[in-house]
Amino acid sequence: MDLKDLPVTQRVNALVKALDGAKRTNEALARCSDGDAMLDVLLDASSRLGLGLTRWELENTPPIRDWIWWKNKEAPLTIGDSKPRYQQDGGQGRPRPESPSDDETPRRRFLGLF
Repeated sequence: MDLKDLPVTQRVNALVKALDGAKRTNEALARCSDGDAMLDVLLDASSRLGLGLTRWELENTPPIRDWIWWKNKEAPLTIGDSKPRYQQDGGQGRPRPESPSDDETPRRRFLGLF
């Protein structure tokens, strides 16, 4: 059976299972500076395994999509004040600006769906 004939989700799951315990690949993923570098490493792993995954498929299929989101620190969905969800819970170790700059838009409040 050719692995390229499997649905995308099954090929991505096979890649994730192959990464479990792959020390060199996991170290390369940890050293990546952003999501694009992670995609390059994952594409290389996919081609070595014969999975035939494309960059678009990796970028848009969980859990790889979520790994890339986390590495880029960009939320695919923002609720509230146009702040990513991971920043809404606190400053995440970043100091808050003393005064709002002129470039910032006023804070929008969510009034509900009613």
